Amino acid sequence: MGNKVTIIGAGSVGASIANDMVAMNIATEIVLIDVNEQKAFGEAMDIYQGVSFCSPAIVRPGKYADAAGSSVVIITSGVARKPGQSRLELAQVNVDVLKEITPNIVKYAPDAIYIMVSNPVDVMTYVFHKISGIPANRIIGSGTVLDTARLQAELAKEFHISPKNVHAHVYGEHGDSSFVPWSLATISNNHISVYRQHAPDGDKIAWDGQYDDFVKKVQTSGGVVIKAKGATFYAIALSVCHIVKCIFSGAGTALTVSTMMNGEYGIDDVCLSVLCIVDDTGVRGKIRNDLTEEELEKLRYSASKLKETIASIQL
Repeated sequence: MGNKVTIIGAGSVGASIANDMVAMNIATEIVLIDVNEQKAFGEAMDIYQGVSFCSPAIVRPGKYADAAGSSVVIITSGVARKPGQSRLELAQVNVDVLKEITPNIVKYAPDAIYIMVSNPVDVMTYVFHKISGIPANRIIGSGTVLDTARLQAELAKEFHISPKNVHAHVYGEHGDSSFVPWSLATISNNHISVYRQHAPDGDKIAWDGQYDDFVKKVQTSGGVVIKAKGATFYAIALSVCHIVKCIFSGAGTALTVSTMMNGEYGIDDVCLSVLCIVDDTGVRGKIRNDLTEEELEKLRYSASKLKETIASIQL
């Protein structure tokens, strides 16, 4: 059986995801659906014309009915964030778009795993939970997977090591109230606070516990890209492709995806990111790491900020 993926939204993010999936041999069939059917047609044709350089795959535009049989549905539709605008300010506009899309796509792909990418992603994931009827384990927000990648990349540069050896993650909202639980951060089996002392090239490492600087870099880097080029789409596309690869592999991968909280860490009825195990069933469950009291406060604060936004929108 092939790996069929439907992408709702053929804008820069959706098209980049489709193109990366072909290049990375993730899906055997990709359906692009967009209210602008001509745009979906052009993007699908452009991507498909490069298939001869990759593994065989079908890339085509379609309507909601063409999503039937999809293993994964990715929702990227909505208005993009503008320079200086927070993700939460997008809420009502993109929630209204999601409310229109949801019954149409769920009708034809009731058994798919759904990945929410549209911002504000935590709010959108929550709304999808409330209106879709899809089981919770098959609803995944892209959450802070990209934020975590940004953090690991910055720390890797600081410590002169591959990002694959950096185990530090961003929790909470995909936005301004996100934080890093530094008590869990390790580099090559050493806590980040002591790695410099144990590293063979510790004299080259300038790290001096500047935790807040790295959190700020993560929180603002998306805005920096938007200010410079008008939008972000390459990195988020790669992060979504990574989530889909983890789903199709079925092995079980720890990712900071956004999921519904049901009392974990004293938080419920909101979607935000903590470490979860993702496999071919969707979200197998959350990894309940021991957080410090300060980290728990930050996670609960992030939840409260998201709940404020949820309270302000019309479902």
